[in-house]
Amino acid sequence: MNAKNKQHYEARARVIRAMAHPSRLLIIDELNKGERCVCELTQLVGSDTSTVSKHLSVMKNAGLLADDKRGTMVYYSLRVPCILNFFGCVESVLKQVAQESKAAVR
Repeated sequence: MNAKNKQHYEARARVIRAMAHPSRLLIIDELNKGERCVCELTQLVGSDTSTVSKHLSVMKNAGLLADDKRGTMVYYSLRVPCILNFFGCVESVLKQVAQESKAAVR
């Protein structure tokens, strides 16, 4: 693998790692409905503000989220809603695995 390809695959891995947590997946699903403030996301996730802020920071740094500070509140939105297409593919994998597991039990 040449250096250019390696950098590209490393960049892809950073994006995927940024989503690789159940709370982050939940946040992305919620942001699909529209922008949310940190306080709303904290309540949704059920963690403290600092933990949710860290999750948001990781996803923002990976390019998944945009933020907008309004006074003392920070609102987040999906920068690239097409990331949800990836989730559709993941769901297809989960369905296929479940079907194969059921077939193996029979």
